[in-house]
Amino acid sequence: MTKEYTVTLIPGDGIGPEITAAVTDVIKASGVQINWEKQAAGAAVLEKEGTVLPRRVLDSIAKNGVALKGPITTPIGKGFRSVNVALRKELDLYACVRPAKSLPGIKSRYENVDLVIVRENTEDLYAGIERKIDENTAESIKRITRGASERIARYAFEYAVQNGRQKVTAVSKANICKFSDGLFLEAVRTVAQEYPQIAYEEVLVDNLCMQLVINPENYDVLVLPNLYGDIVSDLAAGLTGGLGVAPGANIGKKAAVFEAVHGSSPSLAGQHKANPTALLLSACLMLRHLGEIECAQKIENALEKVLQQGNVRTFDLGGSATTEEFAQAVIKQL
Repeated sequence: MTKEYTVTLIPGDGIGPEITAAVTDVIKASGVQINWEKQAAGAAVLEKEGTVLPRRVLDSIAKNGVALKGPITTPIGKGFRSVNVALRKELDLYACVRPAKSLPGIKSRYENVDLVIVRENTEDLYAGIERKIDENTAESIKRITRGASERIARYAFEYAVQNGRQKVTAVSKANICKFSDGLFLEAVRTVAQEYPQIAYEEVLVDNLCMQLVINPENYDVLVLPNLYGDIVSDLAAGLTGGLGVAPGANIGKKAAVFEAVHGSSPSLAGQHKANPTALLLSACLMLRHLGEIECAQKIENALEKVLQQGNVRTFDLGGSATTEEFAQAVIKQL
């Protein structure tokens, strides 16, 4: 008997509804049975509900444990924090996972890139603990804890074991931030001793950025504090074709949210031009999380065939195919 799943679906706004519809069509064609519990969030519900992230959305994700999320517009200058940041905080989605892998047919300066960013999601400067001292001075607090650092380190090593990865690299600026980043490194080293089968190394974040644009093939799994992870994950996406093909996941002990990391592109809304690749790859991460590894691989293989053949391309890839036509091409390969 085929297993059925209930998953929260957040279509988002801008191009979000178009690419989520395309992706759910592909998933359905793959044979996975998912009951989608649709929840609206973002700018589209602000006027009606007074918030970009209604409580019902959080309750739905907490109940189902898994969500697929389209891009969401956060109103600028209106006092609302990012929906992504709010989801991570409210659901304790402590691990941000961003694979960066070369895809056939996607123009890039690099070939054979295949690395994974594992970013701590809950603390560091990115947590936004700031204060204004006077009109000419402000400060931010960089808070690093042993517990959060060990937790993300263990996730990175477990990910390496479960996905056949060979090496974990801890990234820091411990030569300058000796106490905070020093504590992060100390925690990662402690966890690394539990996984002798996985090679372990350390690199300073500035050196890493240089090395990634010279020899990205030298890296496998990178584990980083929050702010460095935010920056390096976008750099890594640039190695493989940009945010339009970059998948992402935010994972906690009780819930996981899978999303395209690119923006909502309001100017393209309703034009059916958007490339659904990033969200489709994020959905494959979701399927693997659910244990549907075979179906995830089947979709990835079909997508790669479409990209390699190059006959059906969305406008960002130099073609004229609509979002729906691209999805149908993937379905045909299935």
